[in-house]
Amino acid sequence: MVLARGEAKGKAEGLARGEAKGKAETLGRLLERRFGPLPRDIAARIAAAEPDRIEAWLDAVLDAPDLATVFAQDRSH
Repeated sequence: MVLARGEAKGKAEGLARGEAKGKAETLGRLLERRFGPLPRDIAARIAAAEPDRIEAWLDAVLDAPDLATVFAQDRSH
């Protein structure tokens, strides 16, 4: 019973990490398509970001006129 719960928890955590990684990769791809190659510092921020932050950036990329605007909201939080 304990082993099954541990396995379920590990599986859920692995799925969450995989989902976050997929969203980060999608964000990077969208940003590169719109604005060109990403600076290393931006790529590092994306890789280290929490899933909710990535979601906000994904939303911002649709309307942002430039790369700086996508990440500008971070300065206000």
